Amino acid sequence: MKVIVGLGNPESDYAHTRHNMGFNVVNKLAKKYDIDISRTKYEALYGNGIIENEKVMLVKPQTFMNASRKSCYRVCKVL
Repeated sequence: MKVIVGLGNPESDYAHTRHNMGFNVVNKLAKKYDIDISRTKYEALYGNGIIENEKVMLVKPQTFMNASRKSCYRVCKVL
């Protein structure tokens, strides 16, 4: 399984800024490949699916970008 983590900041103030480009990429991938990223765990929103015959997990940490290491570590630890 591949993990694709899109970094960003969870508050709406950052929604349309360069600080949320990672979230935007994950959202586009989720839409294109019909992956629901509404599950919550690991201090993140995430979803599992298939992209080009490869199992993937799309992840949007819900910590601020500077603290996203904690969320990413939790995701990778369970894989």
